Order: sequence, then structure tokens, then C-alpha cells
Amino acid sequence: MQEEIKIEDGLTLIRFQNDSSESFFAQHEISAGLLQFHFGLKGNALFLSNHDHCALELKEEKSLILCNLQHQSLLKLELSPNSWVISVIVSINKFHSLFSVQADYISILSPDKKKKKYYAEGTICPSMAVVLSQLFHYSLHPSLKNLYYKGKGYELLSLYFNKMEDPNAVQCPFLIDEDNVLKIKKAREILIANMAEPPGLQQLADEIGLNMKKLKIGFKQIYGDTVYGFLFDYKMDFALKLLDSGSYNVNEVGLKIGYSTGSHFIAGFKKKFSTTPKRYLMSINTNHKNSIAFID
Repeated sequence: MQEEIKIEDGLTLIRFQNDSSESFFAQHEISAGLLQFHFGLKGNALFLSNHDHCALELKEEKSLILCNLQHQSLLKLELSPNSWVISVIVSINKFHSLFSVQADYISILSPDKKKKKYYAEGTICPSMAVVLSQLFHYSLHPSLKNLYYKGKGYELLSLYFNKMEDPNAVQCPFLIDEDNVLKIKKAREILIANMAEPPGLQQLADEIGLNMKKLKIGFKQIYGDTVYGFLFDYKMDFALKLLDSGSYNVNEVGLKIGYSTGSHFIAGFKKKFSTTPKRYLMSINTNHKNSIAFID
């Protein structure tokens, strides 16, 4: 799936989402005077340029900035199975307006860079990962979508340059230890794999080899939420997908994500989405019938 959102003149955000078992191919016309920021949230991608006849790999949790201000080109993307990428395309004029007060602060705005092809690879920091995830998981009225993407797009750029110019910008000393970060990511995998019957905090901490305090602090720093706050959101988003599939009723969905009591599932769903699962199913069915009637 490729979704292009024009946030405003000179600023476009593109979501590439491939949940299939086959590679997905996409392309985008890049005019002269555009900067490209690519963020690999999940899986792998390969960027091909027909102008330079080169290929650049974008791996999971990595970023890539491409800058060729002198020529128009066709950027081609090969997205591996089960891979997600967010791209932010910014005109040089829009970019200058963002940093005009302190233009010297951003190295790619220097005169020598503007006359050359330029690319740089980087690592997605935890705060950026949270924003990228939010761009794929959100529940908003369609009328607010553009505003939401605009805010997240600017937030992503500000976090990117704060990190790029200052590698030590992360303030939490816990995250300096890469081994701890890997353990926290393992905790997330365990929670997702066992969301119907999740382990207790102490059991989870023991399983990843951290004490409970470090687990709580690290999880909040990396994923922007508490352990069970994250799990709640994940379970509700998963429940939404099950309801969308049309293969399960409300009680079946509740059981699949670990709610033995239907009323508790309904209360949780309403807290997350401001509607009940039954009403949500009714809205899906109504929209489906309207679509059929329109086609007929």
C-alpha cells in the first residue's frame, strides 16, 4: 500500500506499508529542489535512482536522507515483505523556512552541499520510533488526519536533526546501553506473543534479565508508555483488525485478546475508540451496504 499525503505546499508525507509475503514496488517523481527523508520502521527497503543508477538499502530502525537539488529524478522503491517505510519529501524553500533563523545549524543547508549529490544514513532513536509508529497506528476523524500528519511530520524532522547534529542528545542514560535497549525490545516481543495471557512485570523482568525498575523506565523511554499501557493499546488495535476482517463476533474477539468477560472488553474498547465493538461492527456493515448500493 502506498498512501501520499500532501500536508502543505512543499511538504509531502508518504506511507509505504507492505504486509504481504511478496515484495512491493512503488515509484515517485522527485523534482529538482526536493529533499527526501526515509525512515525504516519495519523490515527492509531498497531505493533505486534511475538518474544515478545506484541503489541504497534502508534497514529496519534506520534512516536515509537523499539530496540531489540539481536534477529531477524518478525514485523507485522495492519494499520487502512485511515492511513499513515513512518518507517525508520537503522542498528546499520550505526547508529553509523551517531553519532560516539558524541555517548554519543544519549541515545539509551549507552551500557546498546544495551543489552536490548528498546522502546520509542514520539510526532511528526511540523518540523517533514512537512518532513513526503513531503515523501507522492512530484513530482520528478523517477531517483531523491532515492536521495530525502535519504535526507528526514536523515533530519527526525536529527529532531527526536534534539527533543528527548531536549524537548524545538522548538524555536518558539507560538508553546509552545498547544491551538494555535490546532487552526492552525483547520484552515488547514477549508481550505481543502472549497478549492473551501476558506475564506479570516481575516475570517479564526476569525473563529479559533486567530488574523491574529498569524495565519500567526503559519501556516508557523507548515506547512512550507503560508496559501495560502499551499492551492495552496493542490489544485494542489488534481487536479492531479482527473486527474489520468480518470473521469474528464481539465475544470471540474479546477472548482472542485475553478478555474472559465481554463487559470488560467492551469497556476497554470504548475507552480506546469512544464507541462499543457492536456499534463499530454496525458502522462497518452500514458502510459496506452503502458501497454495494453505490456500485449497483
